[in-house]
Amino acid sequence: MKKLIRTATVSISLDILLKGQLAFLKDHYEVVAVSGKDSHLDSVSSREGVRTIPVSFQRQISPFKDFVSLLKLYKVLRKEKPLIVHSITPKAGLLTMIAAYFTGVPIRIHTFTGLVFPYKKGFIHHLLLFLDKILCRFATHIIPEGEGVKKDLLAFKVTKKPLKVIANGNVNGIDLDFFNPNKVSQVEQENLKQQLHINSTDFVFVFVGRLVSDKGINELVAAFDTFSSKNSNSKLLLVGPLENDLDPLLQKTKDTISNNKAIISVGFQTDVRPFLAISNVFVFPSYREGFPNVILQAGAMNLPCLVTDISGSNEIIIQNENGIILPVKNEIAIFEAMKLIFEDRHLFLKIKQNARIQIESRFQQELVWKTLLQEYKRLENDL
Repeated sequence: MKKLIRTATVSISLDILLKGQLAFLKDHYEVVAVSGKDSHLDSVSSREGVRTIPVSFQRQISPFKDFVSLLKLYKVLRKEKPLIVHSITPKAGLLTMIAAYFTGVPIRIHTFTGLVFPYKKGFIHHLLLFLDKILCRFATHIIPEGEGVKKDLLAFKVTKKPLKVIANGNVNGIDLDFFNPNKVSQVEQENLKQQLHINSTDFVFVFVGRLVSDKGINELVAAFDTFSSKNSNSKLLLVGPLENDLDPLLQKTKDTISNNKAIISVGFQTDVRPFLAISNVFVFPSYREGFPNVILQAGAMNLPCLVTDISGSNEIIIQNENGIILPVKNEIAIFEAMKLIFEDRHLFLKIKQNARIQIESRFQQELVWKTLLQEYKRLENDL
């Protein structure tokens, strides 16, 4: 059987982002997963039923450690002799494509799940852009996760190679059986509401993700603070960890979260479905994304989505069909969208009715997997 090696900088990417995909592909290839050794890599091995090889990668630029990782990866690829290598995440992509080139792997694919350099300035911007260009130089094929990523790759002239989005974007699609509102019982929902002091008449907005500035949390909290002062039967549910080291929230935002009793922050949760199930509207005012899985999850759970006009988000949400698209960094726009979806019952019900249907029709997991497999087979035939 022909061999396929998948790599990622950290093994949680293989474990979470590609859940189920490697098990599907192993019916067609001998699949090997390569990343840093930890419990996530063990999970990939046991759940997906594929062989794993530990190679550590540094997420940050570290010339000496990166060179060591490159040598280890070179030895792995020289020994394994795969037909295809396919990487995700920047550092694994760069080192995998270089090592695969020098070991003669015929099909070398990298998926860009998002680009960092457009949001950096000065030397770091130019360095990261240069490294992405090097990555593309050694790859044979480049897959942007969505049209927004493809647009940036073209705008910055990262590569002249053809860029092909798989299916409708997103690296893995959505597990519609798992993210299904019927999987959270009414009893579980009522117990959670009681635990969080949410009344049956409350209208609940929910955010899922890291509580950092780049996710638009400062604007979201400020907008809801105003909204809740005018609508006492409203709640804002924040599901995700508060990160104070990188990109921290404004102190004013932290104070509002602490002082406004209508804002409920529950921290990181391993299963977000119950929190989505007890909510009415999902809000995701992020500044930048590649292709956010959480919007797919919220839509699959029948939630109308209020999102910012950024790559990925604006590819999932169709204006006034399964959500509302807002300008970035705009507290007033978030408030107005909250007010509209709360007051216009007809619009709310229309969007809610379309939410899961739009996800089912474009992002079903099996569709993504089968389209990726077809692409692998096409590239084989082109050799």
